[in-house]
Formats: sequence, structure tokens, C-alpha cells
Amino acid sequence: MIPVRGYAGSKVAVLGLGRSGLSAALALRAGGAEPIVWDDNEQSRIAADAEDLTIMDLSKDASWDGVVALIVSPGIAHLYPEPHPIIAKAWEKGVVVDNDIGLFFRSYATQDWDNFEVMPKIICITGSNGKSTTTALISHILGTTKRSVEMAGNIGRGVLDIEPATDGAVVVLELSSYQTDLARALAPDIAVFMNLSPDHLDRHNGMGGYFAAKRRLFVEGNPDRAVIGVDEIEGRFLANQLRQEATSGDPVISISSGRKLSGDGWNVFARKGFLAEWRKGRQVASIDLRNIVGLPGAHNHQNACAAYAVCRSIGMAPKAVEEALISFPSLPHRCQVLGTFNGVTFVNDSKATNVDAAEQALLAFKNIRWIVGGQAKDGGITSLAPHFDRVKKAYLIGESTTEFASQLGNTPHAQCETIANAVKAAVADADDGDVVLLAPACASFDQYRNFELRGDDFIAAVEATVK
Repeated sequence: MIPVRGYAGSKVAVLGLGRSGLSAALALRAGGAEPIVWDDNEQSRIAADAEDLTIMDLSKDASWDGVVALIVSPGIAHLYPEPHPIIAKAWEKGVVVDNDIGLFFRSYATQDWDNFEVMPKIICITGSNGKSTTTALISHILGTTKRSVEMAGNIGRGVLDIEPATDGAVVVLELSSYQTDLARALAPDIAVFMNLSPDHLDRHNGMGGYFAAKRRLFVEGNPDRAVIGVDEIEGRFLANQLRQEATSGDPVISISSGRKLSGDGWNVFARKGFLAEWRKGRQVASIDLRNIVGLPGAHNHQNACAAYAVCRSIGMAPKAVEEALISFPSLPHRCQVLGTFNGVTFVNDSKATNVDAAEQALLAFKNIRWIVGGQAKDGGITSLAPHFDRVKKAYLIGESTTEFASQLGNTPHAQCETIANAVKAAVADADDGDVVLLAPACASFDQYRNFELRGDDFIAAVEATVK
């Protein structure tokens, strides 16, 4: 645990007692603060009570006596579509509002660092798609070295739950726009911007606000090295803003999936399954990504480019990075290849909760038996029509079944309602060389609490069907 610095002897309120909120409260107490906590959910309050934390209803004015700061969990709206009433109350009372990410950056570095031979590094990854895989991939690659590596943030565990820094330690953080938007302190050594596509727009009042939340990590965080995906205009704009050297492009490393990057700067890109590193207009390394099982498809090749750029920027040799890429097992529910049975490959991409992520999954495979559906987002799957020729048949699940059936046009489809039914039907139809792909393009909340449970259900259905 990272004891929070700067609030010893002070009363600090914590709103929201999920993973990050509860760990923030405990870390505040470990640093000498007096945390008072609140969550509208009774079960969360029971969990906090079991940790002997002081529970006070923050909607009541009496609870604010002596409070100097409010720490907010990322799932709670702080600005759009409207601020949570307790956050608005904190503003009225002049109380500082922050989150666990801000607490981490003000607390991780200590005087003990003066005795380290190699300074710890903090690597932060943000973007719309691929940031979880990239975070895990960087951690995996660095884990093959002798450095101590911890992974936290929007993946794994809360940032304040990790251990205090040791000599040469590396912390790899996945950060969502909710986390970067509110944090009062941001100070990464290396920051990665993967890509940008419409998501969480209600929380950011549109694409401009969404990009601005991501951009804070770079413009206010001022990293020593910025790895920027330049396949969208926002990434190209950000890379241009951050460049300080006209010839080298420092501190930016530009990355791309699908096109060659030119110029004298530091570029890492993937084309036709090959990753290439170019510096000062010359190629310095190349890696064949085509047969790396844990990184299928162009979107995973972008993840590989980002991870490669990060690891090269801290001194790893290309060959060492390549060997670690080959051994990466892939993350659960993110283009996770479950295996091939009787000539049919099964892929779990339950994390494909929007059409952009589902598009990448469709582009990664051929001869697809596509399990799709759930709680649909605006526009449904109409934007995926150019890729329907890759789909031999669609198997529709969840509340979007009727809507998606009307959007599939001439693509063969079956209304299956449940994942179990869809897997059975797909296996019965499948030919040798087909891919049964769960890429829902939808939220899971019509049938499951989260995408992980949906993916687990798919895995169980596959195991039950092919055994």
C-alpha cells in the first residue's frame, strides 16, 4: 500500500467505496489522515465498516465539519451530464476534489528515492481501445527483465494498493478518461496515447471533452517520453503539440497500425503483419507479428507497437522485446484465442463493447461465425456493414436481437437470444477453418453485470459444446 502524503492529521472524505475508493480510504488512513467515507450502496458501506472506517452521509452538511478534501471514485460523474450532488456540495464549501490517481502521484515518490541507484518509472497508458492489452503487454515484457514491475489503475487493482517503490521499480498504469479528467496531480515518466473513438461522451459532453480528458495526461503531466498513436487526427494534433525538437521529434515516438510513418523522428509502425522501428529516416529493427498467437489482428499490432516503443525508450534491445512478445498469453476477453477444436477456432472478445472494437475483431479473422448483440449503443451495427462479407453467419443474442437482424441485410443470421444457444448453433454450422467469434459490439448489462461474466459464459458454453 502507498500511504497518502500531505493529509496527516486532516479529515478527508471519500465518495464511492468500490475498489479504488476503498483502497484510497485505507491509504489515507495509513498516511495519517482521518478518512470519512460514504457510498449510496449499503453493501459497500458494510465492506467499509468491516475495515473500521468512519461512515458518514456526505449529503448532510454536518458531515463536512473540518473536511479539507473529497476523493471521488471514477464511476461518479463530476461534471457532465451533471455533477453528483455531493461533489457540487464540496465545491460550495471550498473543499478540494481529487481522485486516487491524484493521491498516487503526490505520494509515490519519497525521500527513500535518494538512495536508489536506478530511479523508479511510472508508465501510463490511455486511449479508447487497446489500453488494457497494452498495459498488460508492457508489464509482461518488462517482467522478463530483472526490474520489479507492478500493474494497476483501470486494470487489476487500485493504484494505492501497490507496494512502495524499490530501486529501479516500474509501475504500469492503465488510466481511463474518468481518471485523468479529475486527478489534480499527473506526473508520468512515459505516457501512451493509443487512439480515440466515440465513447463515454455523456460524461465528457462530446468528443472534444473526451479528448481533453485524455490530453491532460500529456500536457499537464509533461512526460519525459510520449508514445502517440497517430492514426486519428487527435493523435496527430497531440504529437505535433508535444514535439520540441524539429529533427528528432523528441519527446514523441509516433506509432501506427496499417501505414508507414515517414520523417526523421522516432517512429514505430506495423504493416502487413510486420512491426518496424525507424529513427532518423532509417529502419533499425523489424519483428514478424503474424504468428504471435496472443496478438491477432491489426488492433493488437498497434498494441504491440505501443509496448515496443515504451520498452525501447527505457533501453530494452529489439530482440529481447520480440522474445517477450512471442510469449504474451493475451488478456482474458480481449481477442482471447481459446483454442481450435475439430478445425474450428474459438475467440472470446467480450470486451468488444462498441462497434470500433468489434470492427477490429472482424478484421482480425476470416470465415467468421459471429456472436453479436446485447445492450446496443447508438447506431447499432450499421457502421460494420463493410465487413459483413467476412461473416459467414451471425448469431444474435440479447435485447438487440430484432434491431440487429434488420441491420444485417443479406448476411445469414439466427436469433439465438443466449450465448449458450449461439455457441451450439455456430458449432453445428461450422466448417473446418471457421472462427466462432464473440465480439458483441454492445454493452453486457441486458444479461450480465459486466463483460467479464459474459466472456466467462462464452468460455463455459464452448467447453460444454466441444468436450
